[in-house]
Amino acid sequence: MATKPARTIAQQIALLKSRGMLFRNEDDAPHFLENISYYRLKGYWWDTQVERVNHSFQPDTYFEDIVERYNFDRHLRLILFDAIERIEIALRTQMIYHLSLYHGPLWYQDAGLFSNPVYHANNLSNLMREFGYSQEIFIVDHKNRHPHDDPEAWKIMEIASMGTLSKFYKQLKHNLPAKSAIANGLGLNLHNELSSWLEAITYVRNIVAHHSRLYSRDMVKRPILNIRNPQSAWLNNPVLESQQKKAFLIISCMVYICNKVTPGHHVKVKIKDLIHDNYTIPVYKLGFLNNWDQQALWT
Repeated sequence: MATKPARTIAQQIALLKSRGMLFRNEDDAPHFLENISYYRLKGYWWDTQVERVNHSFQPDTYFEDIVERYNFDRHLRLILFDAIERIEIALRTQMIYHLSLYHGPLWYQDAGLFSNPVYHANNLSNLMREFGYSQEIFIVDHKNRHPHDDPEAWKIMEIASMGTLSKFYKQLKHNLPAKSAIANGLGLNLHNELSSWLEAITYVRNIVAHHSRLYSRDMVKRPILNIRNPQSAWLNNPVLESQQKKAFLIISCMVYICNKVTPGHHVKVKIKDLIHDNYTIPVYKLGFLNNWDQQALWT
């Protein structure tokens, strides 16, 4: 098994220099490498390499530019975390409200409401595990006062993760009026559109929550692009394949839902300002190609 030796900060800098990376102020480099690991930064310089055997860099590749990419990505993820919070809270609220009114306070336990009993059992098991771990005051109070009673949906769904909420929604039977009502509440007309978007947003949510890289990453999950009769401004110009496989499309979905659930939000403005203020960052690596901001959603 190939095992590389550990390198000191000085050795890491020497290695980068030997491969052609330049430094505007080499004295500052140790600080960054002491606090942002070599392999975390590597994701931001990967595309600046001439080849992947000796890992030599393209001419004029500066360490400081790589750090700028990292910081841009970090600030973008902070903005998106705000958007995800708005979407997640709206989703759980809509699910609690509509499903509880239609199907009672323990609807999440009713296998008859879900299309696949095996998936439902797995989702329910995960939900109950989250309930068991929770130290939220209203959950602890329920456990103390009603130790033998299952919690109502408006309690347990408040501590469900975004992934659990998304899975419960997707597995709901398609003919349930509540499923359509939830989709409509988040600005979409079809439940399959919302299911697709939630899976993609949950995927990005996990990247953001683990402080991982969005920059230049191909998205494993892709949301449905062509939605039926958008309730508000959507992407009205062609979206290229290179945009669909990057974060741009999922970020656009987030902005669309935020427009519905929190009118007056500043997520879109913050993203546009961040890109404007960092004009040297090649944002096409995230799918923000020329004239992206001329799409109806972004104007």
